[in-house]
Amino acid sequence: MIEIKNMSKIYRIGDVEVTALNNVSLNIKQYEYVSIIGPSGSGKSTLMNMIGCLDIPTKGEYRLDGVEVSRLKDEKLAEIRNRKIGFIFQGFNLLQKLSAFENVELPLIYQGLHSRERNDKSIEALRLVGLEDRMRHRPAELSGGQQQRVAIARALVGNPSIILADEPTGNLDSKSGKEIINLLKELHRKGSTIVLITHDHEVAVQAERIIHIQDGEILEDKAVVG
Repeated sequence: MIEIKNMSKIYRIGDVEVTALNNVSLNIKQYEYVSIIGPSGSGKSTLMNMIGCLDIPTKGEYRLDGVEVSRLKDEKLAEIRNRKIGFIFQGFNLLQKLSAFENVELPLIYQGLHSRERNDKSIEALRLVGLEDRMRHRPAELSGGQQQRVAIARALVGNPSIILADEPTGNLDSKSGKEIINLLKELHRKGSTIVLITHDHEVAVQAERIIHIQDGEILEDKAVVG
C-alpha cells in the first residue's frame, strides 16, 4: 500500500538548507494500524504530509497503492487525497457554518456523487461514529469529542485506502481522547488501514506497530507487544 524508499525533504530558508526528512524508507501494508511517534521537530509532521500527498519529497520515491506519486502535479495529488486518504486533524478542521451532516458530505460533493448516494453514505458514516442523532447540529453545538467524531465520519465517508490521523486526541480531555482511540481501534478491526501521528507514547502503543522518528530519521520500527 505505502512504499517509501530513500525519501528526503529539504527546505531552503534564505541561504540555509534544513533537512526535515533524511533518507527515510518504510512500508505500510493494507489493514495495518501504525503509529508514527516523535517529539516536536522530529520530522513526523513532514512525513505525514508526504504520506498524505500534501507535499512531495526533494529526493526518493513514494508509491501509494502501486502508483508513484512523488512527482505528480498538484491537481493529481488533490484527486488522490480526495479518493484515497481520509484525514483526521487535531483541530478537527470542520466548517463552522455547516452542520455535521454537511461537513461529512463535503468530500462526496467533490467526488461528484449523486445527492441520494451522498445522503446515504453521510448518514451511514455518522451512524458508525454514533452521531446520527446530532447530524443537523453545527460544530459549535457539539463537544470536542463529538466534533472529532464528525471529523472521523468525514474521513471514512469516501471509503479511503488510508485513514491518516494527525494527533487526533491532542485537543481532547482524557475521557474523550480514550473514546476516539477506541473508535479508531474499532475501525481498524472492521478493515481500515490507519496511520496515526502522535507525540504521546500512551496513544502510540494502541497501534499494532510503532515507528519512532527523530531528527528526520527513523530510529526504530517495531511491533507492539501485548
